[in-house]
Parts: sequence; structure tokens; C-alpha cells
Amino acid sequence: MIVLQCINISKSFGVDPILTNIKLDIQTGERIALVGRNGAGKSTLLKIIAGQLSYDSGQLMIPKGIELGYLAQHTGLESDLSIWEEMLSVFKPLQKMEKQIREMEHQMSDPDLLESQTKYEKLLKEYDQLQLIFKDQGGYQYEADIRGVLSGMNFADFDYQTKISTLSGGQKTRLALAKLLLTKPDILVLDEPTNHLDIATLTWLEQYLVSYKGAILIVSHDRYFLDKIVTGVVEISRTKSTKYLGNYSSYLDEKAKRYEQELKQFERQQDEVAKLEDFIQRNLARASTTKRAQSRRKQLERMTLLDRPAGSEKSASFSFDIKRQSGNEVLRVQDLHVAYGEDTIFNGLNLAIDKGESIALIGPNGAGKTTLLKALMNQIPIKGGTVKLGSNVTVGYYDQEQANLKSNKLVLHELWDDYSLVPEKEIRTVLGNFLFSGDDVLKPVSALSGGEKARLALAKLMMQKANLLILDEPTNHLDLDAKEILENSLIDYPGTLLFVSHDRYFLNRIATRMAELENGKITNYLGDYDYYIEKKDEMLQRELLNSDGKKGPNVAESESEQSDKRAYELDKEAKKMERQRTRRIEEIESQIESLETILVEKEEELCDPAVYSDHEKAQLLQEEIDQAKKSIDSLMEEWEQLQE
Repeated sequence: MIVLQCINISKSFGVDPILTNIKLDIQTGERIALVGRNGAGKSTLLKIIAGQLSYDSGQLMIPKGIELGYLAQHTGLESDLSIWEEMLSVFKPLQKMEKQIREMEHQMSDPDLLESQTKYEKLLKEYDQLQLIFKDQGGYQYEADIRGVLSGMNFADFDYQTKISTLSGGQKTRLALAKLLLTKPDILVLDEPTNHLDIATLTWLEQYLVSYKGAILIVSHDRYFLDKIVTGVVEISRTKSTKYLGNYSSYLDEKAKRYEQELKQFERQQDEVAKLEDFIQRNLARASTTKRAQSRRKQLERMTLLDRPAGSEKSASFSFDIKRQSGNEVLRVQDLHVAYGEDTIFNGLNLAIDKGESIALIGPNGAGKTTLLKALMNQIPIKGGTVKLGSNVTVGYYDQEQANLKSNKLVLHELWDDYSLVPEKEIRTVLGNFLFSGDDVLKPVSALSGGEKARLALAKLMMQKANLLILDEPTNHLDLDAKEILENSLIDYPGTLLFVSHDRYFLNRIATRMAELENGKITNYLGDYDYYIEKKDEMLQRELLNSDGKKGPNVAESESEQSDKRAYELDKEAKKMERQRTRRIEEIESQIESLETILVEKEEELCDPAVYSDHEKAQLLQEEIDQAKKSIDSLMEEWEQLQE
């Protein structure tokens, strides 16, 4: 059943079209991601769907009885109630029904009613019906649902009687999402729900949304999150929409394939048009061939000419470089003690960073990650311990708040004032690489969007050419395309990295070490995010096994406990084999792609008259082609076996 349909929705702000003939339909149970560049119109479309914004033309159809729940960006729950009271307000109809049930129970215990068999049976029938409805609507579990969602949204340790008005902005945002999830609407419309969530909360939200029975329309710049959740992707680009099946990674692959196919069709038609026009031009004037030429002209007029497929929109283009190399010891932190008043954030904390490392500082919200970075940058006082930079170390720092630049300067001068000796042309080139071109460089910084401010902050960071970059949530405010550019530039960065991020795809691509900050201590894991999760799981299961082993020799394990342990070990081994299989499939696909590219190049080279006329060179080339084909066949055979 279609629960939401947009038919040719168009919207303009002034003379600028934002959305043009947008088509979107969502079936029950579908989970659709809305993707596109910052400013493409994603949030505008969600507001139109939620009824918060009008549209110029088209139709928006939501069947009668379908309930829609909408969470806008940066929405915080404003309420004078306590956390528990606010969450409980979602279930007012159930509470009213529960009260009715209690009243009926009281009536049924009335001795006077028992004397009237007819009235008693009627009341008993109504009671049974109401109790069944109450049960079906979750009446016996709504308090457990509230606790489950609050725990998942990182409120397990909170006093539920805490007034919402006393909470921080990020906590209010998480509560707004929690309340919306408890309402369980038929369509969940979420605009950047992953902002302000730590990794544990993100993981819980993924699991919740994967099993959500209603439909979901979601905007997110977290690729890992989208890959786990969505079953379809709708891209908004150049004011138009295009739908793709599958998750975000599937969308990228399909988009590339469609572009190649459309380009080939366009080029094939252009060749055909050129041949027809040439034939018409050469034969129209000759009496013997004029009829054939006129026939070809009619054929040309009947053709529907294809437009050249639009390639990707212009992307930011930047890279981070260094002025000079640092020594091998980049940073040493020993017995660091930081406190806010009487509250100790951490004490006795140690951290060592060496040249060339890329370290992700992770941990739950409130663990002190940002505090640690500020202590390293001398932005907050330390109570004790030492922070020592190595020889020739220069630090570039990207702050979460730095991305929210509040300067009244023009974009051009925000960068140029810091590097006044650099020619204006070079400054404009740098800004152009970060997608500030033309009149954009003359905008006041205060008027920029969050994504634009983030790109400007990155431009300032790039100009420093520091050999140690300390980054606090660098992917916040960036769209998926800009994130990929940032990832690639940091992968090629020749210096040392220490960064905080909740973006797990980013962590997997960039990090060589995970430094987990929890309870004031750092635990190191030498690998990426997936490795960290694997090791954490192993440690947890080892603890469980050890705790079982502490029962002592006189306490025999039950058969079911032994069976559970065997099942766990088998499951763990199966998951390990599955990860190895997946990695090998990806390696094979990459190798096949490289070999096929080489094969095409060699075959084209063999067609060169200068080559095939040289017998020895042609023979050598043919041997290389045969070897490449043999390797592809062998890899394809292994690929098929792994897929089975």
C-alpha cells in the first residue's frame, strides 16, 4: 500500500527553482533515504511533506488515516514537564483506556450488579473487548517501551523526574527523537536524526529502525547508517529527483552504471545523426539520390534527440599538506588531570602519538573527548600532568564551534586576513576549491549555512600546512560528497592525525588506531572501527565466560550452558569467516576491474598498425592479453565459489 505520494511537486523561492516536478512514492515498510548536496532542497521537501511549507504546483497524497511523524533538523523538545511525564504523554489514550478498565473492575465487584445477570454479562463483554484492544495497542508494555527507548537514546542513567527545561540542546534533541519513536507513526520523516548521537546510540537507533514496521523517509549524511537501514534512495540533484533501489552503496554503483549507459546511448545517437546529416548534405542535390536523402531527412526529423547526460555536480577539491616533517615523537600526554570546578573529567590520563599515526578518539557523549582536545590546545587549564609536543611539531586545530564561524567579515577577508602576504588570486583559487566562487566570496561569513562555514573552516585549516591535525567532529555539517573529498584528502595527508568523530564509515577509512576514552582512561585498539567492535565483542564474551568459570569446581555447568557456549563459539567463528569472505570478494572485484582495464588497453594497443605489423611485439602483447584473460577467469571462478 502506498502511504505517501508526491506527484510533480515544484517549489521556488523567488525566481530560483528549488524543486522541479519531484516524484516520490513510499510503500508500507519501505525505508527511503533522501540524498543530495547541501542546499539541494532535501529539507524543503520534508517540510512540504510534513505540511510546514507550501508548494507551488503538483500533488501531495497521504491516504486518510495514515499518521505522519516529522523530526526537523536541530529540533529540541521544549517542555516544562519531567522526562517521564513527557514520554508518558504519548500514551494518554492508553492511560484513559486503563482507567476505564479499572473502573469496570470496580463496578464488577459491586454486589448490586451481581444481582442483575443481564447487566453483569453486558459489562463483562465490554470489559473483555476493551481489555483486548488495550492489549493489542500495547497497554501492558508501554512503560517498558518508554524505558527501552530512553535507554537506547542514552538516558538510562538519568533521573526520569529531571525537568526537560534543565537539559542541554543535544539532550533535548535526543528526547524529541525518543518521543517521536514512541508515537510509532505510519510514516517516520527524519531530517538528520543522527546529529548529536554517539556511536552506541547510533547503533541502537539503527537496530530500532531496521525492525520498524512503518515506512521511513530519512535525510542523513552518515553513509554507514544509510547502508544499514535504507531499502531505496531518492537523489535530488539540479532540482529534480531520481529513484534507486538498494542501500546507499548500491545507489552509488547504480548511478555510475546509469551514467555510463546514458552516455553511450547519447554518443551512439550523435554518431547516427552525424552520418544522416552527412548523407543528406552529399546526396540532396543529386537527382539520382535526392529521394533517399529526403527519406533520411524525415528519419532525422522523427528522431527524439537525447540530451548529454549530466555528470556529477561540481565537487570541492582540496588536499592537506605540511611545511616540514615532525620528529618521530609527535605528542606525549602523561598523568593528565582536568576538572571543571569540583568535577574531575579525567585524572592520570596518558596518551602517546607517533609520526604518521591516524588516531580516532572515541567514547560515549560526556566522556570528555572535546575536553581532552581543548586541554591539548591549552584552551582550558589543566590541574596536573604534562602535555608535550615533539620536535618541529606544528598543530592545526578544527573545533566543532569553529565550524560555526560568527565573523562579520566577508568570506574572502576571513581567509585573506590570516594570510595577508598571499596574493588575492591565490586566495580566491583556494576558496574556489572549497566551492566559494564568484559573488560567494563576497558574502558575510555570518550569512553562510552550516555546511559552508564548515568548508571555510577547512580552507583555513588547509592553509596552515600543519604536520599535526587535531580535528573535533570534522564531518559535521558536510554532505556525503564533501565528506568523501575530506576522507580522500586525509588519507593522503603526510602528517599525523588525532580526531574525534561519530561517523563510523569515516572512522573505518581514516583511523589506524582507536583510542577509546571511557571512565577517565584511554584504551587503545590497533585497527579501524570494525576491528574495534570485533575486539570489544571478544572481550565481552571472554568476561562472560570467565564469570561463568568462577562458579568453582563443585558447581557443574548445565548442558544448556555448555550448549550456549558452543553455539557462541560457532557463531563467532562463522561471523569471522563471513567477514573474511566479504573482504576477499571485494578484493577480487577490485582485481578484476583492474585487469579488465588493462585488457581493454592492451587490445586497443594490439589494433594499432604500428604494433600488429611488428610480429614480435604483437606476439608479446597477445601473450599478456591471454594471461590477463586467464587471471580474470580464475578470479571469476573463485568469486562464484565465494558467492555460493
